[in-house]
Amino acid sequence: MAGYVPVPWVSPLLYGAVLLSGLYHLAAGLGEGPGLLAWSTVGFVAALVALSAVETAGRRWSLPRWPLLIAQCALTGAVVVLDTSGLSRVLFVLLPFTAYFAFGRTTSLIVGALCLTGLLTGYLLTAPDWYRDTEYVSDLLMLGVGLVLAISMAAVAVGEQRARREVQEYAARVAQLSAANERNRLARDIHDSLGHHLTAISVQLEIASEFGAMDPDAAGRALAEARESVKLALGDVRQSVRALREEVTRPALSSALAGWAREGGSGPRVTVAMTGEEDGYGTPALTTIYRAAQEALTNALRHARASWVSVDLRLTDDSARLTVADDGCGFAPAEATVGFGLTGMRERVHMVSGSVDIDTRPGEGTRLTIVVPRRGGER
Repeated sequence: MAGYVPVPWVSPLLYGAVLLSGLYHLAAGLGEGPGLLAWSTVGFVAALVALSAVETAGRRWSLPRWPLLIAQCALTGAVVVLDTSGLSRVLFVLLPFTAYFAFGRTTSLIVGALCLTGLLTGYLLTAPDWYRDTEYVSDLLMLGVGLVLAISMAAVAVGEQRARREVQEYAARVAQLSAANERNRLARDIHDSLGHHLTAISVQLEIASEFGAMDPDAAGRALAEARESVKLALGDVRQSVRALREEVTRPALSSALAGWAREGGSGPRVTVAMTGEEDGYGTPALTTIYRAAQEALTNALRHARASWVSVDLRLTDDSARLTVADDGCGFAPAEATVGFGLTGMRERVHMVSGSVDIDTRPGEGTRLTIVVPRRGGER
């Protein structure tokens, strides 16, 4: 129950009402009290001020809760004893009210029962026939009703504070998850787009450096392909900026994949085959297919040492099947879970309810198969 705060205006309101009513009762001579200037009156006011100060200190500073509650009980008893009007008994309702916020419902009910018991004990000691007096019985019943209302009010206030705190915690978790999701998305985009083009540029520059003297034509073709990769990288950067500005454009797979085909020159031969229509596939699905093919081609260029790479995409009425195969060195299947590229690919595919299958062995090439449903919504 730590951390719940009592309703701040309830206690000052009751303290002020008790002070004014007590002083008015003495000043107007409505009872047989000692008078407005008597020592008991000074003690009554001092005890009431001390009670207000103790509660204020407990609200402002993290003081021990049990000593505070005991001090409030003692000061409340002193105020009730010194008040000749008898109106200060209403302060008993503040004790279970405060205890509910500090210790919970059980302690609050126990404190409320003790308040009733204390008042009843006082009646037994001072007025043995109290149960025959309507005023005494009425005061006891009114105190019981006040205690019930005070505990109920505290329960409502604590429930409202708990609900507000849960909403704030939930909002904070949503913000954290949203930020993490956005970081992962940006990381995947950077890895899949710029990483692919930078790999191609690195390969072409190495070829140009090695064949510069022996085969100037091959070196020239490698430099031309490197420049083309730079243009594609800049295009991907602009597309990412447009996506961040919510100017998302639908990717055209037919033209994007066709630009990867390479029949000659340096590096492995790349063949691209695509059948079916893109209509009916959403932007998330098409983007996932494009990035997956890009990642697979990047891995073939960077790691596989392949002589050919085949990219085959079949779009049907039910699903899209992408197959990227090469005759490279392959790798152990356990390595498929290592590295950000394959992890990002799996994340993308799973977000559109798709599946990823990698068939590879060391020295036997690699075959990557991705299936994306046509009507699968983005998760």
